[in-house]
Amino acid sequence: MRKFDLGLLADWEYDNDFLQIIKEKAEAANLEVLIIWPENLEEIYKQLLFQEVSFKYILDRASPSSPQFNKLIFFAQKSGTIIFDPPEKVAWAADKATMHLEFISKGILTPYTLILPPFEEEPDLNVLQFDLSLIGSPFVIKPASMTGGGLGVIKNATNLDDIQKARQEFPQDKYLIQKKVEPLKIGSKRFWFRFFYSWGLVQGAWWNDETHFYTELSEEEIDLFSLGPLFTLTKKIQTICQLSFYSTEIVKDELGQLIVVDYVNENCDMRLQSKHYDGVPDYLVENIAQRLIDYVLERKLN
Repeated sequence: MRKFDLGLLADWEYDNDFLQIIKEKAEAANLEVLIIWPENLEEIYKQLLFQEVSFKYILDRASPSSPQFNKLIFFAQKSGTIIFDPPEKVAWAADKATMHLEFISKGILTPYTLILPPFEEEPDLNVLQFDLSLIGSPFVIKPASMTGGGLGVIKNATNLDDIQKARQEFPQDKYLIQKKVEPLKIGSKRFWFRFFYSWGLVQGAWWNDETHFYTELSEEEIDLFSLGPLFTLTKKIQTICQLSFYSTEIVKDELGQLIVVDYVNENCDMRLQSKHYDGVPDYLVENIAQRLIDYVLERKLN
């Protein structure tokens, strides 16, 4: 049997750079790594069934969009493989309606939000009897689960027709109707951030919600603008969602409040900024890959 320390599941071509960085760092640490794409999934699955290969850990970046990977994940779990992160845990953390309720129960500030049932469950808004005046205009509409890459999100909704049209796009999903949060602005800075949690490591950057462009968050800026609590808040989110690797969007508003506006992004876009305008700064991606390898290595040596 060939024993791999780490399996990497992927189905998106733009993940390749991230996976290659992980692979290079793994090989430098003398760890055995195998990348599994849809093209070699069946072959590796059969090898797993016949105990020709095994995995200590698997990083799953495929099953949410390619369910055919689930059979490999489930069988690997039964064999003792640790999955980053198990599909059932990911599905729970990815539900923005669930996370909203969990966050407010733990004292985390979120936008004022109305949660609507799926259109298929209750198509008539009049029956729901909610007050849009508490939300203001324009407001944000988000499906609770179908939100990868901003899918289905409307940032400048103004009326009930907008809500109804949105609800019918994913009629089996719950919807969040949210008050629009405006970030503090100082000079050219919009105080909107994306923070990453990866196996205990917390990192973040300025993130422009209008251009989707990342800018490095320096130690000097963290001190100057008293942004240390962003790191604490990201760690607190992890105690709720229980994921090993995710990102979150946090806004500092004009009152100085930290408001989590996009709760848990469970399958982070790791495209490199050096290759994509709206990619993640390369050093953050490198650090995430290194932290994964360090995590696996630490447990192998202990």
